[in-house]
Amino acid sequence: MNAELLNRITFNFYQCGGKPCIRNMRIRVKDILELLANGLTADQIIDGEFPSLEINDIKACLLYASLKL
Repeated sequence: MNAELLNRITFNFYQCGGKPCIRNMRIRVKDILELLANGLTADQIIDGEFPSLEINDIKACLLYASLKL
């Protein structure tokens, strides 16, 4: 499961300066983590901020961050 989630995190030098993004979209992992840190729930992020995301994208961001600590 972890490998499947981490496959959602992509890197492209020409997109967001090579920062980790979600599924080749211009949504950085950092953006999602900041929204979560500011108190938004995963549902609020998906429904209100980034409707193209899926719940597993949020989980992937959290997993990626935990592995980088």
